[in-house]
Amino acid sequence: MMDQLKKSQSLYDMATIFNDLQNRDDLNPEILKDTLDSLTDSMADKIDHIASWMDANQKDSDFYSKKIKLLQQAKKSVDNKNKSLNHYIVDSMDQAGIKNLKTPHFRISMRSFRQSTVVEDVSKLSPDYVDVVTKYKPNKTKIYKKLKTGEKVLGAHLEPNRKAVIK
Repeated sequence: MMDQLKKSQSLYDMATIFNDLQNRDDLNPEILKDTLDSLTDSMADKIDHIASWMDANQKDSDFYSKKIKLLQQAKKSVDNKNKSLNHYIVDSMDQAGIKNLKTPHFRISMRSFRQSTVVEDVSKLSPDYVDVVTKYKPNKTKIYKKLKTGEKVLGAHLEPNRKAVIK
């Protein structure tokens, strides 16, 4: 009974330590490794907590990815709305022949900026007006196959890629 109580207390202590670690933003990989190495509980218990932490991190990462997409869409919507509102102001003031307007909160004036260049069809442009952009991207599949056969590829090498699979 006493061993079971001691183990329960130990698991509670480890859970508290992991909870504290999860809430810290200042952990660099070396400090994290040292802290995890200093825990004296069984490897299975320690790895179980780490796997749980990784699962929570993945859920946070997925949430942030979705949130970023939503925020980008919201920003684009607001930018487009402001563009439409600006066009409305310009059209309204032009139709009324007003160059400057003072309201209780703002001072609005019309200004002509450099004209925008609109390209309707790139294929109709003369080659003099088209820049060719060359992008170099390594063919990692081809490089991998060559290196895997034991041949050398200058500027590339294989390195182990081991990860824990958590289910």
